[in-house]
Amino acid sequence: MLPVRRSLEFALDQKTESEYESSPSPSPSPPPPPYDMSWQQQQQQQGEPSQAPAPRQPPQPTREEQLLAIITTLHQQVNTMLLQQQRSRVEVARPQVFSGKIEEVSVFINAARIYIRMKMTEEVATTQVAWVLSYVQGGVAKAWKDNLIDELSKGESEVETVEQLFSKIRNDFGETSEEERKIEQLQTIEQGGRTCDEYVQEFKKVARGSGYEG
Repeated sequence: MLPVRRSLEFALDQKTESEYESSPSPSPSPPPPPYDMSWQQQQQQQGEPSQAPAPRQPPQPTREEQLLAIITTLHQQVNTMLLQQQRSRVEVARPQVFSGKIEEVSVFINAARIYIRMKMTEEVATTQVAWVLSYVQGGVAKAWKDNLIDELSKGESEVETVEQLFSKIRNDFGETSEEERKIEQLQTIEQGGRTCDEYVQEFKKVARGSGYEG
């Protein structure tokens, strides 16, 4: 019986091996679909810092454009310097000291305005105002100036420009009665030892601003 049993075991082993070899092998699983990574994720996967692409730089000016800009700037600077030199060479009379008399108002303002236009156009308004006030001296004008300076230092004055200062001088020192003063001068003016032409010119000077028509 022993040889028969061994024969049966051998036959069974052969059958099992034959079935195993004949069984189909499992098919490989399909690859995963491709993953669409963003540019930032790709950079992170590659170990590089995640930085956005640098913006496009504007085109640089050409050498000719750079030279033209330099020449234009130099030309403007030279013109400014020449204008300043011309103004500095012109002799302009300074105003006389203003003491507050009504007959000094127009003369003082006109002289100060001319000097500022010829010599001080580049100065700021506060400097121009201070320069005009430096010629306000003596009499009631000194006290008036001290009060105005005190108001300016406290920010209580409406004077911000030199033209506003001129208007204040006219109003505070009786420029509104200038017409009456000139009428009085016309009534008392005499030729004296002057020539006829000199007398006419003086008459016209006094009549200017008096309302006289003739």
